[in-house]
Amino acid sequence: MPSEAAENVQDFEEQWARIRNRLRAELGDAAYRSWLKPLIFRGVKDDTAMIGAPTRFLRDWVISRYAERIRELWAGENSRVASVDFEVHSIGAPERATPSKTTGAERKEAPSGHQLTLRALEDVDAELCSPLNTRFTFANFVVGKPNEFAYAAARRVAEVDKAPFNPLYLYGGVGLGKTHLMHAMAWHIRSRDPGRRVLYLSAERFMYHFVRAVRYNDTMTFKEQFRSADMLLIDDVQFICGKDSTQEEFFHTFNALVDHNRQVVISGDRSPSDLDEMEERLRSRLGWGLVADIHATTYELRLGILQAKSEQMGMPHMPRDVLEFLAHKITSNVRELEMALNRVAAHATLMGRSITLEVTQEVLRDLLRSNDRRVTIEEIQRRVAEHYNIKLAEMSSERRARAVARPRQVAMFLSKQLTARSLPEIGRKFGGRDHTTVMHAVRKIEQLRQSDAAIAEDVELLRRMLES
Repeated sequence: MPSEAAENVQDFEEQWARIRNRLRAELGDAAYRSWLKPLIFRGVKDDTAMIGAPTRFLRDWVISRYAERIRELWAGENSRVASVDFEVHSIGAPERATPSKTTGAERKEAPSGHQLTLRALEDVDAELCSPLNTRFTFANFVVGKPNEFAYAAARRVAEVDKAPFNPLYLYGGVGLGKTHLMHAMAWHIRSRDPGRRVLYLSAERFMYHFVRAVRYNDTMTFKEQFRSADMLLIDDVQFICGKDSTQEEFFHTFNALVDHNRQVVISGDRSPSDLDEMEERLRSRLGWGLVADIHATTYELRLGILQAKSEQMGMPHMPRDVLEFLAHKITSNVRELEMALNRVAAHATLMGRSITLEVTQEVLRDLLRSNDRRVTIEEIQRRVAEHYNIKLAEMSSERRARAVARPRQVAMFLSKQLTARSLPEIGRKFGGRDHTTVMHAVRKIEQLRQSDAAIAEDVELLRRMLES
């Protein structure tokens, strides 16, 4: 016969099993799997039931959302239980066997142990998050004048427990290092404090999860999963511009995290004030904390990046003249710069050739031609002025006569299509005009291309001339 103490333990475990089943029925399988399934019964001390959670963030979330309901259910099961206490239990601590009277589902869960409950949580986050690139660490980030402020801000966020500025907003053009810094922060925090729950994903992936949650009527789980993060990093926030429902949910998620002093990091291709299709209240929130701009690379920074990259590739003796040539010729972004170096190195390895300036020029002929023919706003203005037979100065003038305004709008449209310049930068090139003027011009020409054959023909002809 079992002892009275053993019988009491078994009674409590059976009560806990019934409580879990009630919670599953009330909350649904998704919320139960994410937040309650990893909990285990640790015993009863005096009149308090002790419940273990595998991580601090999960314990805190359960306390804030479900503790009172668990206490009510347990009081209904056993009047001797006056309170419930939640603690973080260590991996490898002994776990009590599941009583024989639990359901089949419960019998499968209980023997899993702490490592499996942690793995279950990691699986949830792996499904939510975008993968992190192992090369994108602080150690591999080359710092120069264009990015030193953003780098310093990212390091500060990653090295302290309390959010120093919330949110941190990083912005800059394509391939300048925003995503690298986002990944570096996530890697650094995960290695420094594995107990912190860090979620990194693109804005596109955030929208995908939200749409999926709405479709399957499971928005509560979506909210719980994101609002329980210790740190949330969202890349390319401009993707949700114009997506009203996603913006609404992101706004509330953002507020919930900031209100609880959880760090939020956002990246975009424009400053918050230039996200024109973003709701005003969200644009305002994004500018609350620290906004850090990553500028276009300088020659010195590009050369430093190439030197670091060649060392990482195991080719520290890459000819200096080759590196200098690439740093001078490929000025668009870091991604294209690294791609060029990879192509040269791969060609030399596969073909058994030494890397020389001549070989580099031969291998990268198409890429170099593309960079040499990179269209400038000044060239666009000149070509458009010649085509419409107006003075080049009219591109920056205040005149609003249609004979001048329409060519100016065409030039703005082509500047947006053929260059990587932002709307404010384009506006400045056209007599210091506001970015909203450029937006209006782009939309106007888009409309006219559909309804006015002459405009469509002009735009296509100019585009071909500029790209030839």
